[in-house]
Amino acid sequence: MLIRFNVKNFLSFADRDNNQSEEFSMIAGKVRNKREHIQDDDKLKLLKFAAVFGANASGKSNLVKALAFMQKTVHSGLPDGYSEMYCKTSEGNQWKNSYFELEMVLKDKYYSYGFEVILSEGKFVSEWLIELLPDGREKVIFNRDIHAGTYKLGSCLHTKGLSQKMNVYAEDIQEDGHALLLNIMNHNKGNLYRQYKSAAILKEIYSWITESLDINYPDEPISSYSYMANTENIETVYKLIAAFGTGIHGFQLVDIPMETVISHLPKENKERLLAHLEETAVKLKMNSALEFNMIMRSRADFFIISIAPDGKIKCKTIKFSHNNPNILFDLSEESDGTIRILDLLEILLSSGGKTYVIDELDRCLHPNLTYQFVKTYLTLAAKKEIQLIVTTHESRLLDFDLLRRDEIWFINKRESGESDIYSLEEYNARFDQKIDKAYLEGRYGGVPVFSTVFPLQEA
Repeated sequence: MLIRFNVKNFLSFADRDNNQSEEFSMIAGKVRNKREHIQDDDKLKLLKFAAVFGANASGKSNLVKALAFMQKTVHSGLPDGYSEMYCKTSEGNQWKNSYFELEMVLKDKYYSYGFEVILSEGKFVSEWLIELLPDGREKVIFNRDIHAGTYKLGSCLHTKGLSQKMNVYAEDIQEDGHALLLNIMNHNKGNLYRQYKSAAILKEIYSWITESLDINYPDEPISSYSYMANTENIETVYKLIAAFGTGIHGFQLVDIPMETVISHLPKENKERLLAHLEETAVKLKMNSALEFNMIMRSRADFFIISIAPDGKIKCKTIKFSHNNPNILFDLSEESDGTIRILDLLEILLSSGGKTYVIDELDRCLHPNLTYQFVKTYLTLAAKKEIQLIVTTHESRLLDFDLLRRDEIWFINKRESGESDIYSLEEYNARFDQKIDKAYLEGRYGGVPVFSTVFPLQEA
C-alpha cells in the first residue's frame, strides 16, 4: 500500500524554499470516525481512499502524471518528452534536480524508494532504496550518489555469493547517469532471485511500482473486463451492474470468428498477434497441461482469445441484454457512462493488493452515480487491503457522512503557476460545516476564478 509520494521540480510542482518537495500522504490523521476506512497494522494507519479536488489546470492531473512518470521511468527509463517536464515557473529550475520518492508497505515492512534526475539533461543524480523501521531508524538496502560515482549496499545484499554479484552490477553503472539500479536488477535476473532469496526485495519493490500501482487516465480504458470471464463472480457482477442503474439486465460471452478480432487491429499488431498465437498453439500441443487465455480490450470492444490443448483457437466477445434477454447489444452500443461504470467494476471486484489511481473519476458519470460508486467502494474495501486515489470536481463527495476529513485533498495553483497540495485536515474544519459549499466559495482554494470573457458595452 502507498504511504506517501513526494515530488518537486516536475510540471507545476516547484522546488520549494528549504529544498522542500510537495507531499501527498495516505497516512491517517487524527480523525476518529469511520475506522473501517483505515488499514491498521498496529504500527501505521493508512487510508484506503483519497479524493483530490481542484480547478481545471490546478495540477490535479499533474499529480497523477508525476506518479506515472516515476512508474514508467522505473519500468523502462525516462519517457518521451522528459527534458521539458521540469517546473518552468522559474528559469533556474532547468538545471535543478527533480525529485521523486515513493513510500510503501510490503509484507508488513515499510520502504522508501526514490531518485533525483536533472530532466533537461536526462541524467540521474541519485537513487536509493531504504527500509523504514518502526522506531524511526532507516536501514539502507542500496544508496547511489551517481554524481559522486559512489554507492552503498546494505547488509541484506551482503550475503555469501550475492555481494560479489551485486557489486558487479552496481559498479557497471556506478557513474552512469542514464540507468537506475532498480531497473537493471529486474531485467533478465530470474536466476539471481531464485538463487538468493535475500535479494528478492529488489524484485518486490519493482513489481509494486510497476504492477500494484495501477494508474488510469480519463481517455484510456480502466478495465480489461477480466471479471466477466470469471464465472465465480457472475452473480456479484449482475448485482453491481443492476445497482448502478445502467439498464443492463445481463450479459453473455458470444463466440465470434478470429477474423473479426483481427480486423480491429493495425497491420503490425495483427502480424505480432498471429505469430504469438501460432507459437503458443504449438506449445500447447506439446504440453496438454498448459492453458492459454488472452483478453483484448479497446474503448469499444472486448475479446477473449483462448487456445484449447489441441491447438484450436476460440474467440468470444461480450454482449449485453436490457429489457429483452433475446436482444443483445455490443459494448460499443452502450453509453459512455455505462462503459465507465463497467470499467470501474474491476476495482469493486478486486481481491485487493493494489493501489488504484484514477484521474477524473467523475468523467461521464452523473453526480449521484459518482457518489454511489465511492460509497460502494468504501463498503467493500473495509475487508480488503486496497487503496483508491481519485481526482475529481464532484463536490457531492465533500460530505462528512461519506468521507473522513483526512481523505479530502486540494490542489491549488498560485499566480506564479506553481501547484500546492494540501489536506482538509490542515484546516481543521468543523464536522457541522457545509464543506461542499465552502469549497465552491473558494475557502480551500482549488476552484476556478473567472474573468469576464465579453465585457459589457457601455451605454
